[in-house]
Order: sequence, then C-alpha cells, then structure tokens
Amino acid sequence: MSEHPWPPGSATGIGSLPGEDVAEAVRLVFGELPDFPHLPELPARGPGADVIGRGAALLVDLPVDLQPSGWRFVDRPGVDLRRARDLLARDLDALEEAADGYAGPLKVQATGPWTLAGTVELHRGDKAVADPGAVRDLGQSLAEGLRRHVADIRRRMPGATVVLQLDEPVLPAVLAGSVPTASGYGTLAAVERPDVEAGLREVLAATDAYPAVHCCAARPPLDLFRAAGARALSVDAGQLRPDDDESLGEAVEAGVSLWLGAVPATGENLSDLAGTVAGVRTTWRRLGFDPALLAEAVVVTPACGLATATPAYARAVLRRCRETARALREDPEG
Repeated sequence: MSEHPWPPGSATGIGSLPGEDVAEAVRLVFGELPDFPHLPELPARGPGADVIGRGAALLVDLPVDLQPSGWRFVDRPGVDLRRARDLLARDLDALEEAADGYAGPLKVQATGPWTLAGTVELHRGDKAVADPGAVRDLGQSLAEGLRRHVADIRRRMPGATVVLQLDEPVLPAVLAGSVPTASGYGTLAAVERPDVEAGLREVLAATDAYPAVHCCAARPPLDLFRAAGARALSVDAGQLRPDDDESLGEAVEAGVSLWLGAVPATGENLSDLAGTVAGVRTTWRRLGFDPALLAEAVVVTPACGLATATPAYARAVLRRCRETARALREDPEG
C-alpha cells in the first residue's frame, strides 16, 4: 500500500450538493467531512453551474456558449461563459474564507476531457469527440486550464494538499461508440482505447495535484484509469460486478486508493450504519485483502453526486460516509 494525502478512515463527497448557497454548502462539507473536504458544486444555480458548463469554464482559448441543444464551442466568449467563470470564482472565494488556516487534503473536481468531448458540440453541431483535431485541442486547453486552476487554489489555501478528481461519466460511451450524433438517429464512432488513455493521461499529468478519476457509470474501465495515471478510483459500489474484481484488486495491490460509493445518493431513508459498514467489508473481503488494510486503502463516498437529494438527505449521506469510515478505522476486523 502506498501513502495517500488523507488519513486512514477518511470519507469525502463526490462533488455536487443541493441548493444555491455556496457558503452554506462549504460549511456543510467542512463540518461533516473534516478529514477530507471538497469544493462543493451546486448545479441548482442553473447554466454554468452544471457539470459541463463548469468544466468548460476551465478551458483556455476555447470559448463555449449555451445553445438549445446544449453547450457548443463558439468564436468568442459570451454571457454564458462569463456566468460559469463568475460562479466558479465565487465558489473559490467561499472556499478560501471557510478554509482559512486549513492544512490537509482538499479535493476539487473537474469534468474530464472525454466527457467534455462527448458532450460539447462543435460549430457544425456534432460532438467534439467526432473530430480528432478538436479532441486534441480540447485536451491541451483543459490541461492548461487545470494547471492554472490548481495554482490558484494553492495560492488561496497554501496549507492544503490538492487532490484533483476528474469526472468521466461519458468516457465508457466514448469507448463503446454509443455517443449519439447531433440528429439523435445514430451514434458516433468509438474512439480507440489507446487514444482515450493517452488523452486522459495528458490531463491527469498536467498538474502535480494528487490525481483521481470518478466514474459512476456501469462497467467503468478501471484498468484504463489506472494506466492513465489515476492514483485513486472513485466508483459506485452498486455498479460494480464480479468481473470488475480483478481490475480493482490489481489497482489496490499497486497502491491505488479505492473510493467506494457505499451510501445511496438518492432516497429518503438510509439503512442502519451497521448495514453500510458491512457492505464495504463485503466488497473488501471479495477482493481478498487483509481487513487491517481496509481503512488505509478505502475512502468512503456517496454512490454519486447529491444534486437531486433534499438538503436533509444530503447532510445525512455525508454524515453516514464519515461514520462508516470511522467505524472501519476503529474496528477493521469487524
């Protein structure tokens, strides 16, 4: 097992939370996840706060605008891009204020290059993933944007160890050739696996932040994420299948951290704490590792983002993640 910047028995969030008050969201995160807080995302604020608009706001010299069909590359920045960048700046201001004097791991999230390429449209209407040249430009632009973003966070919070999570929910569809065309009547050609890996590697390597990849889609390509340089894999435990065990086991054996989405992101009532803890232990035992290593190798998270949850449920989920991680640390053998 390799060392990670968070302490054993940690929990963190995926990113999104309900509501529109970022100061309140930051207080919630630091209150419920004090060992491994993250910058919250609040999509309920509208365009520019959504995962694609927020990710596109980090691109350098590749402006986007919101069209009826979604985000699209345009010739010059407009009001939608300015709004997205303004929201992100406000969020960082709120984080800086709440984290004054904080020293420890701090996670920030960004939309990955393949999810942006599979979602943002070119001028002519098809997704950027249909054009290898556009994909290359997007990856380079995002890499530069993330370098600046991480540098800004370090300037604001010099005591924090930055962990960068790339969100790649669309990447499996890019590999499978199931991204729809502009007309919706067909799908775009699959991108070859070595090209997907290389594009993700370029962005993960763009900063010296601790690199993680999150994918809550079914059948996440875990070995590809690891080969591209991810040192943490964030997955929905409910989406894992027995044939994922080999990739998970190899990753953990190599010192890659497993961020296990063990607490449902939607619903109204959680099961008891003992049931959540048992679910994590069952996954770990299936992988065949020593229970004493669980709290060091596994970070407990919600199954996915909490944007559609009620505020009360979101708070309960984050608290459950923290309580589960603590229980695993205090009683590793179960």
